[in-house]
Formats: sequence, C-alpha cells, structure tokens
Amino acid sequence: MGNLFIRCINALMATLRVAAGTMLVASVGINFINIIGRYVFSTSITWAEEAMLFLMIGCVFLGAGPVGYLGRHIRMDVVVLALPPRARKFFEIFSDVVTVFTCVMLAIFAWPVVSMLAELNERSDTANIPLAIPQAALPIGLLLTAFLIVVRLIVHGAGRADISPQQGSDH
Repeated sequence: MGNLFIRCINALMATLRVAAGTMLVASVGINFINIIGRYVFSTSITWAEEAMLFLMIGCVFLGAGPVGYLGRHIRMDVVVLALPPRARKFFEIFSDVVTVFTCVMLAIFAWPVVSMLAELNERSDTANIPLAIPQAALPIGLLLTAFLIVVRLIVHGAGRADISPQQGSDH
C-alpha cells in the first residue's frame, strides 16, 4: 500500500482517537461541574445527563474504528487460538468479514432513523440537542469501523495489527 494511504489512515485514526477522547473528557467535565453545582451550590445542570449520554455514545462509536483496526475488539477466540495456524487464519478472516458485514448492515438499518430524526427536527428533552447528531454517531462509527477493519485486512492481513508506532499505529 502506498505511503500516502497509510498516512491518511493514521490521520483518520488519530482524529477518531482525539474526537473520542475529547468527548470523554467533556463528559467527565460536565459531570464534575454538575457535582460541584449540586453539592456546593444546591443546583444542578438540567441538561447534564442527556449531554453526558450523547457524548458517551459518540465516544464509543467513534472510538470503535481504531479498536477494530488494531483487532482489539472483544471476541470469543479461545477455541480459534488453539487451532493450527492455517485454520486460525481462516477463522480470523471469517470473523473480520462477519464483523464488517454486521457493521455495514447495522449502519444501513440505522441511517433511515437518523434521516427521519433530522427531517422531523426531533430534539432532546432538556438539552434541546438535535437527536440526529448523537444518533448519527452509530452508523458513522460502524461504517468507519468496517472500513478500518477492511484496511487492516488489506495492509496487515488477518489477526491483530500489533503495530509499532513506527509502522503506523500512533500509540
């Protein structure tokens, strides 16, 4: 694969990690401010719970892509690891193909819901956040995960991409 392509993938992974990390820090910050407000000033932020929930949804689904790229997603592989190398490689590729297929299908099924929420301008109850925004994290995150798993299969082959920082994982 071309050097430019690998750099673009590394940039995408770094962007997803920063976005997921920023959402996590923002969620913790809102929670901290809400706790201070509640116990020190006897008032709480009415929209805090919704905002934290939406930030966590974004964090999980945008952070799933880099995890899938590295092959570090949760999977039951005790039996597969006990197989001979050839059979193990087959089942690892099969697992990745099933994961990609599942991610793509879930994204396809989720997108009409996101479109409907955007069309109807549905908003959250207390934070008044357009619901299409946090809901869009699901199909976008799933498609990015599928894409990055396919890239890993093409660039590094089956199994986990235990890549050193020099090879492009941006640890």
